[in-house]
Amino acid sequence: MTLPSKSVELMERRTRLLGPNVSTFYDEPVHFVKGEGVWLWDAQGRKYLDCYNNVPHVGHCNPRVVDAIHRQASTLNTHTRYLHDGILDYVEKLTGTMDASLDTAILTCTGSEANDIALRMAEGMTGKRGIIATDATYHGNTALVSQLSKSNVPTVGFGLDQYFRFVEAPDSYRNPDPDGAKFAEAVAERIAEHEKAGTGFAALIVCPYFLNEGFPDHPDGWLKPVAEVVRKAGGLLICDEVQSGFGRTGTHMWAHQKMGVVPDIMTMGKPMANGHPVGGVATRHEILATFRKGYRYFNTFGGNPVSCAAAMAVLREIEDRDLVTHAKTVGDHARSRLDMLKQKYDFIGDVRGSGLIFGAEMVLDRDSKEPASEFTDRVINAMRHRGIIHSKLGRHKNTLKIRPPMPFSVENADLLFDTLDDVLATTPLTT
Repeated sequence: MTLPSKSVELMERRTRLLGPNVSTFYDEPVHFVKGEGVWLWDAQGRKYLDCYNNVPHVGHCNPRVVDAIHRQASTLNTHTRYLHDGILDYVEKLTGTMDASLDTAILTCTGSEANDIALRMAEGMTGKRGIIATDATYHGNTALVSQLSKSNVPTVGFGLDQYFRFVEAPDSYRNPDPDGAKFAEAVAERIAEHEKAGTGFAALIVCPYFLNEGFPDHPDGWLKPVAEVVRKAGGLLICDEVQSGFGRTGTHMWAHQKMGVVPDIMTMGKPMANGHPVGGVATRHEILATFRKGYRYFNTFGGNPVSCAAAMAVLREIEDRDLVTHAKTVGDHARSRLDMLKQKYDFIGDVRGSGLIFGAEMVLDRDSKEPASEFTDRVINAMRHRGIIHSKLGRHKNTLKIRPPMPFSVENADLLFDTLDDVLATTPLTT
């Protein structure tokens, strides 16, 4: 398949205007021009089923969100040094979905900013700088937060790398840890290293559902042992809910609730306002008060009236359409379809997920569990040409990442898996 001339032109302009190495998905990038619900259309008018994007959380161009943005943008938009009701109403409703201890928030423009603030909050509360994360994660792009991504570590980092230590990402398929004890022990070892080095231990930051790590299958309550280790050492638990929150797991509004813990700090981003740039940090009042005292933080665009209107519309849409229950119904169906495919294809080594995050890990051999990373790439690109958009993740980049907008239906799932069945049947395992 050859790229349309318009796409070739756009790629050339991207390189010239945005610089080299600006990543795109797929061997042949897609030029999308329209979205609606769970559907996308390219410049040639071809329709694609979106099984990947969690940014349009309640559906592409959701009418309720579009209307909220239009109404507020046509009335007023300014920053938070002036009083406006929208940010207060939104934070009140948002924190109302959480444990009572998480009663205050800061709104930002991105998840990267939110995680940057969270790390500074941890330093402010503990007086220490040692941070622990997994070795296969991603938490953002600021100079500080980028140090958390082992697979994307910058070549320069202002010497910040000395403050970060890593534990092996949990892997329920290759290295089962059914009660979380091994993970907690590994974190305890890194804490001791921070203390011995004189850095001290400030915080553990994790996605509570470990999405970038391949969303391992863990029972509810799995994070309790590590939370106890963190608190005993005087550190804070930071849960990054950018991908896992807002009902995606289908069991709870927030994945940390599913994993049995209450974080000291919770961060949010991508899906908060359905594509309008909104991020956030929710925490206890005393943590936020300490941060405010230690840092004169201000964000010109964070929490502006239009962003808050969009974000409020998302919360109302989730609530009014009962999208958390919907995610469980569709997710259960998806898992059953994936299990049937696993019975049919030996190169599907493992199936996992909860609610509207699910996928399958591809292997060359079930006994050795050798990752079939190149095969996974071929499957993803073949699906793209069949009008299905999804991606991959995990340490070996061999796990299908299927994370559609929340209105994704059982019928949408059947189209996805019928197509995937055809692609798996015709894509060679090796070349």
